[in-house]
Amino acid sequence: MSVVDRLVARIGRRLLHAPSWLRLRLSGRPQVRIDGQELDPGIQLALRLLELRGVATLVPDLRRGRPDVTDARASVRHTAAAFTLDRTEVGGVRDIEIEGADGPLRARHYRPFPSGTSGAPPLLVFFHGGGYVLGDVNTHDEPCRMLCRYAEVQVLSVDYRLAPEHPFPAGVDDALAAFRWAVAHASALGADPERIAVGGDSAGATLCAAIAQVTTRQGGPVPALQLLLYPSIDLTEARTTSDELFAEGFYLTDDDRQWCRGHYLSGPGNADGSDSRTSPALAEDLSGLPPAILISAAFDPLRDEDEAYAAALRAAGNRVVLQRAPGLIHGFLNMTVVPSARDAVLQIAGMLRAGLGA
Repeated sequence: MSVVDRLVARIGRRLLHAPSWLRLRLSGRPQVRIDGQELDPGIQLALRLLELRGVATLVPDLRRGRPDVTDARASVRHTAAAFTLDRTEVGGVRDIEIEGADGPLRARHYRPFPSGTSGAPPLLVFFHGGGYVLGDVNTHDEPCRMLCRYAEVQVLSVDYRLAPEHPFPAGVDDALAAFRWAVAHASALGADPERIAVGGDSAGATLCAAIAQVTTRQGGPVPALQLLLYPSIDLTEARTTSDELFAEGFYLTDDDRQWCRGHYLSGPGNADGSDSRTSPALAEDLSGLPPAILISAAFDPLRDEDEAYAAALRAAGNRVVLQRAPGLIHGFLNMTVVPSARDAVLQIAGMLRAGLGA
């Protein structure tokens, strides 16, 4: 970020901590109320600030033509940096290479501060969101730091291959390979090999759901827990009420989703997204899966499919904790400069800590 960008971002950060009435006034709109829910004032102002910067959607310039993938990736990195100006301190961070499905992958390993308790900490293998096209270990550096510090877990954040250069099934193949690498190298990392979880947001969370299903059906090893933050759990053309309610104006738009979907499913086979590795909700058998923490967002077009998946997991006999983040939108994990989003991430870290400590 340039000096000017950082200055503007810091001014925006101060405004995001202003009283609710002032944040609403600065947003230029009355309190947004949809489906019996109120949009958080900080999120409402953040959306206005993004709009003023010309990045009010996940994929800017989509309506002015077919955007360049490289430019879209740069925009996501820039926006993530603007919303996470400060870095949470952890015990240690290092970039490493791990084995992917078709060659080495970049990964970032986070260690928590010593806790004073005996035994090695758990390990969370983390996969970033971005519709299988955008995002990397840098865009999700601060969320991984927060999960590491406040859940007291090691985090291994993985740069899996992205579409359109590497369409389905490259991403899910890399995710499976990364999880298996973590299982094989947990002791070398200093982590507890009996407590290896998978977690991610959006597309990354979908990869985690696929890992849980595939490893269970293949007889393991399976994750100790799956942390699913607003996953895209059904990549077919099926529609829900939340799809219609939040298709525009809440960062992730319907056009964004179709653009990402088109790139990810551009390879041979699975053109309709019906493969359960892209649409875990369509799996024939959901029984016997690892415990899940599933977080939906109140103003997210994916909300209803996420909550339906949690209900299906429960109906199949699995342990599931479902929580809807009130007032928040898709992508809030990367908006921790907004107080309500930061509070939500801290709560998620507490849930992860409890889940892996049980």
